[in-house]
Amino acid sequence: MTATARLPVARATRLAGYLFALAAGATWGTTGPLSTALYREGAAITGIGFWRILLGTLALVAYGLLFHRDLFRIDRTALLLVGVGGGALVALFEVAYQFGIAGAGVAGAAALLYIAPVLVAVLAKPLLGEALTPLRLALALVAMLGAALTVRGGSHGTAAGSVRLAAGVAGGLLAAASYAGSTLLARFAVPRYGALRVLLLEIAGGTLILGVILPLAGHPPAPPPTIGGWIYIAALVLGPVLGANFLFFAGVRRIDAAPTAVAATIEPVVGALLALLLFDQHLSGLGWLGLAMVVGGVAGGYLEEAQEEQGRTR
Repeated sequence: MTATARLPVARATRLAGYLFALAAGATWGTTGPLSTALYREGAAITGIGFWRILLGTLALVAYGLLFHRDLFRIDRTALLLVGVGGGALVALFEVAYQFGIAGAGVAGAAALLYIAPVLVAVLAKPLLGEALTPLRLALALVAMLGAALTVRGGSHGTAAGSVRLAAGVAGGLLAAASYAGSTLLARFAVPRYGALRVLLLEIAGGTLILGVILPLAGHPPAPPPTIGGWIYIAALVLGPVLGANFLFFAGVRRIDAAPTAVAATIEPVVGALLALLLFDQHLSGLGWLGLAMVVGGVAGGYLEEAQEEQGRTR
């Protein structure tokens, strides 16, 4: 194939990569609306995360048995580091993010969750030796201010008073901290064990931990009380847990990781629009400005990271 003939193929590959990344972000953006629908079906907040990662684990195990037996070749280090350590982070995220959605609304919870890249940027310097540049710090501050404005400008979903909102904010911040921890762990573990194996270990570990902790805390994971609830759980499994990750991996295979992550930052925008259309969760003008700041700050951070990587490889 000549260089001229390869050019359209390369462009088509990059376009497909961006489309896969956008689809991943849009699919992740359904987490809040689907969870809100589950609350309205009577599902307990503490149990939603357990059921979705349990079914996700079973689906990945079935996939491995049918198509990818190497998925189960796991050494002791991976089991302890990713299965136990990563599983604990996933377990915390699954409970905390549900409280964030219920208390701060879909848009507010998503905005708080996107503080995670800020934490990664700050913690990557001492933990992974990555530089914290003035621009990255400024973009981090923009994203944090945007998250605060989004929460302030939102209708806060099912929240009833300041106590519920405070619980939502705390849940959103805990979810961001656990997501940041998972991201830092993934930067270490994925090159060694592969993305799919890391995903399986984390959600399987999270399922086992929640299966033990929730009953001890007096909140055993009761199944959804209606058929509609099970449909929403299935949608959470097929969408945000499995589908979005496969779409994201497909994007990374075609374009670099940083632009893939930039495209996936459509997630909170999709979540906010769906919450507005489906549940009448409004954002004020200040809230939409805050959401734009979150997306801009996070996307700018990813782009700067890509430029730094290009500079190191020259």
